[in-house]
Amino acid sequence: MSKILKGFALSFSMLSIIPFFKIHDFYKGINGYAVIFYPLVGFLLGLLLYICYSILSPYIPHNHLVIIIFFLWVLITGALHLDGFSDTIDGFFVHKEKALEVMKDSNTGGMAMIFSVSFLILKASSLTYIDSMYLLPIIMMLSRLNASLAIYFYPYVSLSGMATLAKKEFTKKHMYITVFYTILFITFFDAWLLLLFSLLTLFFIKLFFIKRYGGFSGDIYGFCIEVTELILLNLLLVFGF
Repeated sequence: MSKILKGFALSFSMLSIIPFFKIHDFYKGINGYAVIFYPLVGFLLGLLLYICYSILSPYIPHNHLVIIIFFLWVLITGALHLDGFSDTIDGFFVHKEKALEVMKDSNTGGMAMIFSVSFLILKASSLTYIDSMYLLPIIMMLSRLNASLAIYFYPYVSLSGMATLAKKEFTKKHMYITVFYTILFITFFDAWLLLLFSLLTLFFIKLFFIKRYGGFSGDIYGFCIEVTELILLNLLLVFGF
């Protein structure tokens, strides 16, 4: 299997629990390719959710159906990014010198649990009231584009882990490829406003975490993905997409 295909398989395995691929080894040379495909995997997962919605919509009341779709959303991503969100919240409630250590702790603090549940309620409620479910693939693509951009542009605060390998191997050429195909999707869906707000979200998240920790971590990438998705869902509500 070529490095490109291995990179796609690794990306799909990391970002979903759908058992198409069984690659979880971070072989040298494929980690940068994996980051290229983060937005594409997000788009494909969003497309799967939209297909499920379209098939079931004639048979299930809308409000109940979107809750089912939301459950599938959490399920197929393995709650991976939500775990990063929760760990990042844990880090907010301790001194910043201890925050990264606390974020690595597998135990979830009380405040993280409260904020995570509240976040899930907000996200599910947002999904309930939007009409343009066909934009789910774009929302999931842009949130993962933010992770790819953060890996390329911003410092990583750990000296180990997959993200360290990804940052070393995700070159400028890889980043250009990622941005290029994302722009093609944005153009097709005419979703420039979503792209703008997605990038603004990344910018403000960057300002906070660079100041607090000096960079990003794997958990903060997950936090970034989750927050981007919530903001874009509410953007659909505000502008009546």
